[in-house]
Formats: sequence, C-alpha cells, structure tokens
Amino acid sequence: MSEPLIELRNLKKVYAVPGGEVVALDGVSLKILRGEIYGIIGMSGAGKSTLIRCINRLDQPTDGAILIDGENMLSMRGNDLVRMRRRVSMIFQQFNLLMQKTVARNVRYPLEIAGVPKHRANARVKELLQIVGLEDKVDAYPAQLSGGQRQRVAIARALASDPQVLLCDEATSALDPMTTQSILALLKDINERLGITVVLITHEMAVIRQICTRVAILDGGRIAEEGTVDDVFVHTRSAAGKRLFGILPENDADEQLKVPALRIVFDGGRENRPIIAELVRKCGVDVNILSANIRRIGGKPYGQMLIGMPEDAEVRDKIMKFLLGEGLTVKEVWPQ
Repeated sequence: MSEPLIELRNLKKVYAVPGGEVVALDGVSLKILRGEIYGIIGMSGAGKSTLIRCINRLDQPTDGAILIDGENMLSMRGNDLVRMRRRVSMIFQQFNLLMQKTVARNVRYPLEIAGVPKHRANARVKELLQIVGLEDKVDAYPAQLSGGQRQRVAIARALASDPQVLLCDEATSALDPMTTQSILALLKDINERLGITVVLITHEMAVIRQICTRVAILDGGRIAEEGTVDDVFVHTRSAAGKRLFGILPENDADEQLKVPALRIVFDGGRENRPIIAELVRKCGVDVNILSANIRRIGGKPYGQMLIGMPEDAEVRDKIMKFLLGEGLTVKEVWPQ
C-alpha cells in the first residue's frame, strides 16, 4: 500500500451561473494509495460529491489532471473512457436501482451492457450476491428489500465489472446506525478480500473513524487537512476540522483559564460511555469540570473538555493513565 493508484493534480471545477460562476473545486491535489480505504469528509457544500463525480468523469473538471494507474482520465475518449469507467465503479446514497427489475437482473445489468455471455453473467451474479450476503434474494424486487439490502444490491452491481476502485458517495447516510455498521463492515471485507481501493465520501466522522486508513478534510473546494485518520482526528489543525469535530480553537478555550488543567479530546472513539463517571469510580478521585464543548454525532462524542489538574502528581498520573488507556487524547494546559 505504498503506490498511488489515484492521483489528483490541481483539480478545478467551475460552474457557470447567471451573473457569474461558482468554484466547486479549487486546486485539489491528493494521492490515494492502492488497496486503501480513503475518506473524504466535509460539511455540506464543501465540494465532496463534485470531487468524487469528477474522478470517474460523471462531471467534467475545468482544469487539472486525474491519474488512475498512471493514465490521465481527462485525456480519454470513446472506448478508452468506457474501459476506465469499468475499473472505477460507484455506489450512491439513494441506491439508484432499477425498480422494475429483480435483484439478479439489477446486478446483471452492467454485464449485459458489456456483452458478457448469459451463462457467464449468471455465474458472476451468483458469486456477487454471495459476497454481499443476498443469495436468497435473487428473485426479489427492490421494493421488497430494506434500505441496507438495497445498498448491498448496489454494491454487488458496482462489483460486476471487476473494478479496481469503488467510489462511495454518502453510501450510508440514508441508513440507520445498525445498518450503517453492517454496510461499513461489508466494504471493509470487500477491500480486504478483493483488494479493491475504496474512496468514501461522507459528512459523518464516525464512518471515517471506523474503516478509513487516511482522510482528507475538504472545505470550500480545497483540501484543508490530510493525513492518517488518527492524526487528523486527534491533532486537528485546520479551522474546518475543528468545526467538523466540534472542537473550539485552543486559544479560545484557554484564554480565560485560571488554573492548570487537563484537556481531554473526544474524537468519536467512544460510544455512549460515561468516561468521567468511570474515571471517578475506578480511580477514586474527584474531578472538577472547568468547561466542555462536546456534541454527539451518531451516538459518539466529539469535542473537548477541560478538567482541573490535581496538585498531587500521583493522582494526576493516575488520571492520565486511565484516560490514555481509554484511547483518549489528554494534554496538560496552563493559564496564559
């Protein structure tokens, strides 16, 4: 996983509107490694969907380059573009299934378009439905399926062309939390079993946290921050990242600090856990909460909390050891 499969170079997309233009992408450059699950996160209007649609040329970029395995997508025409698009499949938020066709025919549809003989196509459909766990739904229609099952059909259809890349545009945002977990587990299994590179567009931090290896934060059509998931979540440097994760800028939180404190950063890694209550009970210490700015997204906490720093070094070490053991980031802060 050291070789870039996808490389975007100074990608730009400008839409003409009455009286002017809208810059949706403004010089985006990034590299996505072969075989990884790469997340792109941002608030609504950040340019996420435009970016992913440009990667497979559903949208035509205004400028820049998109290299896939060293080949520039923007220079391709005709059969070359069709060939590349088969290597870069896409699944959508609303599934985009053919409601009048059975599950089997939905999955077989891209094979029919590609001219694959019927007996081979049927064998491939059976294999794909086994991968997504729907072999018993072969004759069902989309209206008879749950949202999660429909997305599984869409994933099977996207895999029909044996792609190198699977683009996921808000693939779980229409699903309930439990179904989201199962779809993310399926994507991770597909990535590991088939070696397919997955690019995941989302506005949900918990989704990125669960399965991605690296992440880019998109803000106003530009990359605000990029790195490993742990680095970006725990050591957020950009204003866009702090807005996403509900973290106040440190200077704002610290400027009125009157006593030494410990800053605890919640990055969504703990779900519905009373961490402070557990700290008090297990460590037998009193905790003075000085300030907190935490919000829950998908049942997980994001933000930060300041608690008073105990004068006793042994007590302080006990608190630090507990919190670090829970996977939280803890930092000593002092009055300015």
